Amino acid sequence: MTGGIEPGSAEGFPGATAVSHLRVYDWPAEDGRRGGSPHLHTASSEGYVVLSGEGRLETLGADGYQETPLTRGTLLWFTPGTVHRLVNLSGDLEILVVMQNAGLPEAGDAVLTFPAEVLADGARYADAHRIPAPAPDEGPEDLDSPAALAARARRDLAVSGYLELRERVRAEGPGALEPLHDAAARLVAPRIDEWRSRWERGAAAQADHTGRALADLASGRGPHLRDARVRSVLPRTGPLGYGMCGRLRVWDLDGAVVAGGGD
Repeated sequence: MTGGIEPGSAEGFPGATAVSHLRVYDWPAEDGRRGGSPHLHTASSEGYVVLSGEGRLETLGADGYQETPLTRGTLLWFTPGTVHRLVNLSGDLEILVVMQNAGLPEAGDAVLTFPAEVLADGARYADAHRIPAPAPDEGPEDLDSPAALAARARRDLAVSGYLELRERVRAEGPGALEPLHDAAARLVAPRIDEWRSRWERGAAAQADHTGRALADLASGRGPHLRDARVRSVLPRTGPLGYGMCGRLRVWDLDGAVVAGGGD
């Protein structure tokens, strides 16, 4: 069996989630803190498992401004609308990231905290967001490549907007986030039909599959149990990608194959 697994089928990754390995940026920002690009997700929750290093997660949400320590073994998650910024204190912060609604974050669910004038202009936002693909032989120490420079410029612009927003939240409370939330909703609105299709084939389909399984089990039947298999997938090869918060290694979950061949 080869790839092409529907994310919402029984064969898809549990919960129609996406998984990636993140090496958090160690670039200093204008406030002297090293780390990633502040942003929020409009429809998907996000979870972290800290693999190594030490850091901090800065967030803006319903509880105002918060800082959460990150050490090896920390598990945390946050809901859509939470502005989050990863800070790399040790220089070697690595995280396993689990994203709800696989496919939606890659399709633009994440909105960066650019200054208000950039958020108000869809074309300008798209230009500021765009970065070129890394070169095939690009390593983590290639700090002056076109992709690295563009990713750093994007991060710096997001930090600039974030620092202003953080001060407003501190002074005015969580209500200061409303203009950002409104701008984010306007930016993603044209994509919702595509997102709905991804969600129907992914998370919604997996939930429906579980509902049918429960109904069968309640009647003393278990036809889905006959399809029990183990599947595996290797991380994508090539250079690490440039994500919002760091260099990314992702797994192509649609390319999963049946593991092993029996004894």
